Amino acid sequence: MAQTIQGKIAYITGAGRGIGKATALELAREGVHVGLIARTESALKQVAEEARSLGVKASVAAADISDIDQVEKAVESLQNELGSADILINNAGIGTYGNFLEISPEDWKRTFEVNVFGTYYVTRAVLPQLIDKNRGDIINISSSSGLKGTAGSTAYSGSKFAVQGMTEALMQEVRKHNIRVMTLNPSLVATDLTFGDELDEADTEKYMQPEDLAEHMVAQLKLHPRIFIKQSLQWATNPF
Repeated sequence: MAQTIQGKIAYITGAGRGIGKATALELAREGVHVGLIARTESALKQVAEEARSLGVKASVAAADISDIDQVEKAVESLQNELGSADILINNAGIGTYGNFLEISPEDWKRTFEVNVFGTYYVTRAVLPQLIDKNRGDIINISSSSGLKGTAGSTAYSGSKFAVQGMTEALMQEVRKHNIRVMTLNPSLVATDLTFGDELDEADTEKYMQPEDLAEHMVAQLKLHPRIFIKQSLQWATNPF
């Protein structure tokens, strides 16, 4: 039997747009209170307003997740305003593409600072809250590129492979605390991370939408606590 998630508290990174925004609003429709983290405060405030219109509490904390001090302050702020988290969605990330020798060391490093260390910093700050409750859910958004490397994605794939390994190991560590740790691995999703300035709804309907992944995550979170899907791979039916 599925469980209800109504009344739970979820922290979501990258919540100002794309998958993070869609997830925050889908959770709000389920009665989940949401704590929103991203770099752009104005975008977060708009998402929070939409979430509140659905009858839940919403708090915002602007932060660059690659900065551990900003992360710790953001998590502390959300905890003070909403309470301790039951759910953590590590969604924030960046894409860096190009041939191996074309990507600068600075861009390579930045990719890992956000995608790997950012996920680590946020999880490190939130995990004690879940352990104290002896329950909880962590969903890390990786990528199909974290399962299979492709030409032109060495930095991005490398960072997402790292997220896979970190998630797998953490899952084994915290099962004794009744905490489920899961990874989603979508292929192309119609967001500005993928398409940049070329993002246009009319041209991208055939690709996965952020709302598709949001619905998928809610379904996983509503599974009975005795079961979880530790890793899943999402594909558009026919984007070609």
